[in-house]
Amino acid sequence: MSDRLFSRSYIFILAANFLMFFGFWLLIPVLPFYLTETFGCEQAVLGGILSCYTVSCLAVRPFSGFLMDRLPRKPIYIICYFLCTAMLTSYMFAATLAWFIVLRAIHGLAFGGVTVGGNTLCVDIMPSSRRGEGLGYYGLMNNTAMALGPMTGLFMHGHVSYNGIFLTGMAVSFAGLLFALGVKKRKDATDVCMKNKEEKSVVKAETNRCALVSLDRFVLLKGIPVSVALLLLSIPYGATTNFVAMYASEIHLDVPTGFFFSLMAAGMGVSRIFAGKKVDHGYVTQCIHAGYYPVILAFMLLGLCRFVVSESHWLASTMFFIVPALLGVGFGAMFPAMNTLYINLARHDQRATATSTYLTAWDVGIGIGVTVSGVIAHHFTFYMVYLIGSAICLFSLIIFTKVVTPHYKRNDLSTKTTTT
Repeated sequence: MSDRLFSRSYIFILAANFLMFFGFWLLIPVLPFYLTETFGCEQAVLGGILSCYTVSCLAVRPFSGFLMDRLPRKPIYIICYFLCTAMLTSYMFAATLAWFIVLRAIHGLAFGGVTVGGNTLCVDIMPSSRRGEGLGYYGLMNNTAMALGPMTGLFMHGHVSYNGIFLTGMAVSFAGLLFALGVKKRKDATDVCMKNKEEKSVVKAETNRCALVSLDRFVLLKGIPVSVALLLLSIPYGATTNFVAMYASEIHLDVPTGFFFSLMAAGMGVSRIFAGKKVDHGYVTQCIHAGYYPVILAFMLLGLCRFVVSESHWLASTMFFIVPALLGVGFGAMFPAMNTLYINLARHDQRATATSTYLTAWDVGIGIGVTVSGVIAHHFTFYMVYLIGSAICLFSLIIFTKVVTPHYKRNDLSTKTTTT
């Protein structure tokens, strides 16, 4: 019974996660067109405007992790979820670009809280023996939303108004809020752990109460090395998810770009499930290593599409759609392993902090990718963004191999303590 994964609450949090991310991904490929057509934004500033969401999101994450390690997690999660839902309709009332930036930043604050809360609650309600698999399915909801959301958004962009897209996102997110309200944390999630580690935790609790503002309450210090590698890895990812449709248009590649996200999600879905089970058997760093290689190759191929399209549109199209499959397989193998790696580096009372550190590193990289890619594209074209991105991922692999892997082996708490 204790190893049962698909409990009622786990199914509900999967549904809540999917619906929230569907509303998020519905807007991602549409917003660049919205800003260009509504406010006349140029490429050089487009990335900076879109990155305000990421900046505000990452700014709140360390504090949300701290609060969720100190206070009941679900109420904070629900409040942030409600704000995310409400903000999806607020864009309809942005009469000026300045107002859009403000609203987007507020949305980012709420999203930062809800993602930390959802991920941490998911860890709380699942058995530790199936954590890798459970996080794999949880992340699979993101991938499924990533497959359907952008495709739906791009389809709606050609048939309905922007207000219609915003209202659709709000309705879907509201349905997710109803599922989130039904999530119940396992009553023994904290009690069992504290009983197993009672003697040690009393001392640690006293120390923590005397150091409420210490850095390790906001950032998982043991997670800094892997955060550097993860940040670098997410830079080209952010440039891809936000601008791949514009890149295809720029190089005159006439393909259904919404299908790009579907292939990426399909690849992630398959590899997540497989990798999650491998992670539960101890292959954490091995799954991450294996995921790097298809990702590095994918960004290189994406950049080379610009040179191939003039010679063979068919070959360029084939390369273009091989890219998301490779990205999906690579990132799908890495995501549940990365998430588990952070959790294994943290004490039980640092789960939310570990999650916020993991997500903050990812968001910082995406924010850099979105901002810098717009500037690079203004001076070159987007192909240079992806070629540079491939080199950055290679550098990240070197850091992970030489620094992160030995650091993790020295500090992995899952092999030293018993947790829930």
